[in-house]
Amino acid sequence: MGSTMKLGTDPETNKDVNIPLNQVLPIVHPNDLVIGGWDISGMNMADAMDRAAVLEPTLKAQLKKEMSYMVPLPSIYYPDFIAANQEDRANNVLEGSKACMAHVDKIRSDIKDFKAKNGLDKVIVQWTANTERYADLIEGVNDTADNLLKAIETGHEEVSPSTVFAVACILEQVPFINGSPQNTFVPGAIELAERHDAFIGGDDFKSGQTKMKSALVDFMINAGIKLTSIASYNHLGNNDGKNLNSRKQFRSKEISKSNVVDDMVEANHVLYPEKGEKPDHCVVIKYMPAVGDNKRALDEYYAEIFMGGHQTISLFNVCEDSLLASPLIIDLVLIAELMTRVQWRSCSEDGAATTEYKGFHSVLSILSYMLKAPLTPPGTPVVNALAKQRSALTNIFRAFVGLEPESDMSLEHKLF
Repeated sequence: MGSTMKLGTDPETNKDVNIPLNQVLPIVHPNDLVIGGWDISGMNMADAMDRAAVLEPTLKAQLKKEMSYMVPLPSIYYPDFIAANQEDRANNVLEGSKACMAHVDKIRSDIKDFKAKNGLDKVIVQWTANTERYADLIEGVNDTADNLLKAIETGHEEVSPSTVFAVACILEQVPFINGSPQNTFVPGAIELAERHDAFIGGDDFKSGQTKMKSALVDFMINAGIKLTSIASYNHLGNNDGKNLNSRKQFRSKEISKSNVVDDMVEANHVLYPEKGEKPDHCVVIKYMPAVGDNKRALDEYYAEIFMGGHQTISLFNVCEDSLLASPLIIDLVLIAELMTRVQWRSCSEDGAATTEYKGFHSVLSILSYMLKAPLTPPGTPVVNALAKQRSALTNIFRAFVGLEPESDMSLEHKLF
């Protein structure tokens, strides 16, 4: 919500008129949000701030009193899905170490109680917890909505905690956003969301290295520069890095980071004429406690250029990981909430309505701009190019207020 979009052109000055994105539509103000949640650690938020070592001491001192009153609700903990090194934090968990309907019902009850206690209009739930390992996709277990519900009832070991949260939110018709890279939204979860007209969105916050990559790769390939390899290295020392130190959890992150260039490569058959041809792409993440939340992201892009030449671009990006992700958490909630209030219908050329009003698809692909591995409706293309994602978001906003899409042709300045 800290960015602007072009509204139009001032005819007197011939300059673009830009307005804050959050003033185009009636978007909830962040000050009107009430925050709560679950955690396997029962530490209050004031002590958790000290443990995380992200915020400056003076800021923590200002927030300490209010944050000390915030204590997370007990959460579900299935040890097989997160790294073993997280066990020492798991002191605030519900009974049971695998999926069950009792966990689904408890989450639904917590949502209802939180909504009633705080007098809220609606609730949005977002997974900002540890990266889980990928769940195996098994026919008869998580391939359909009915099978997934049955798998939860029978306590199948391939139903992850995040999927249990997603199912609970879907049944409660509460939007659920996955901010981590694991495959929370197995086919059965997506089908269940469609059945209940519930909104879901994901996956994995796009905050630092991947955002730079989706912009740079798009630029290079569109400029006719053939990337042949991309090597990405990260080291960080926060609890996210500690969890990702486990191979299975790292694999989830590796998948979400590696697929980010695929659609851009597939769009250029001049540079990549062979089916399946794409750059070598390697992602490495290492846990280095000393650097804390100040993640180091190093990238090397190696490309073929004119007359058999080569170009190497190296980037070194030091980014405060949590503080890059936090605004995305807020924006994702605000846009998801907005989408619960939007309906559309088609009209004929004379403006007469031809269909009844209905909502958007359950899978909120409009959120793609802020996510590494965008979830899209089944059978629809995935767009990773940052500029296209941003254009889709702003043009949909323009459509909501009756404005034509922005083409950036600027013909008024090019024609005589």
